[in-house]
Amino acid sequence: MPGSPLDYIVAQAEGGGGISASGSSSRASQEDIQEVYELAQIYLNMNPAEPLHKAYIDYMISTLQGDLGQSIIFTSPVSEILGGAIPWTLFVLSWGLLISFTIGVVLGALMAYWEGGKLDIAFTTYSIVMNSIPYYVMALLLVIFMAYRTGWFPTGGRYPTGETVGFNLSFISAVIHHATLPVLSTVVLSGVASLSMRGNSIRVLGEDYLRVARLRGLSDRMIAIHYVARNAILPMYTGLMISIGTLLGGSTILEIIFTYRGVGWYLVKGAASRDYPLMMGGFVIITIAVVIALLIADLTYGMLDPRAGSGGDREAF
Repeated sequence: MPGSPLDYIVAQAEGGGGISASGSSSRASQEDIQEVYELAQIYLNMNPAEPLHKAYIDYMISTLQGDLGQSIIFTSPVSEILGGAIPWTLFVLSWGLLISFTIGVVLGALMAYWEGGKLDIAFTTYSIVMNSIPYYVMALLLVIFMAYRTGWFPTGGRYPTGETVGFNLSFISAVIHHATLPVLSTVVLSGVASLSMRGNSIRVLGEDYLRVARLRGLSDRMIAIHYVARNAILPMYTGLMISIGTLLGGSTILEIIFTYRGVGWYLVKGAASRDYPLMMGGFVIITIAVVIALLIADLTYGMLDPRAGSGGDREAF
């Protein structure tokens, strides 16, 4: 990337952006720029005299200790900034993913049950359309029609300015009101889930053990819930866990559209101002989230599906 954080700070100082300690609103002098340069060295924990390998080792040691450095534009520790942003991002994405996955599973099951019927055709059309719309396009449409034109929802922010932060009904309702449009923007993911659920359910419906279950006299409801739904959802479980991690990184555009100060919003602001400590902290958190999601999926899949047992279990059979 062209430029550097020092270029950004010097440009702010020369333009009277208030970065220099003197606080002058006019163009900065050479002394002001030098002062800004020394301040940036402190923020970046940089020492140009150190060898590159030593600087790298120091950075990795600090990262493993939870010290992600100091943000240049926000002049605060990166761990504190992102630590306060993660709950807001997880709040929006977890609800969006849960709603999308639930809608997809229900629609997919109905589509498979009435395969070839009018309901199947209608829901399949809906799923294809939703699958073709990027979530940020849906976000823009919701902002235009549900915020600007009707005024039913706010255009951005996590809660109204001046709202008293606390565990009270007024604050909670304000947070939910501001998060409604970002959550609804992720409903487009239900298209992928419904098509996957439909294909899995149709495949399961053709298995021999379902014929045996019907011959045993089991009800359609028990067969649908305990046999079809459970086995059809299993292949989607890993994809769901991966989505939890990848959506954390994909929240950047969504949070910029709604001015929602989450991890993605700070990541974009860090990239725009060449705030490398803030950018690196965001990348580290996103990477850790993906790895943890994959690890949880790998460790828990065997509990959900006994067929995915170890080699010793297969030998026992």
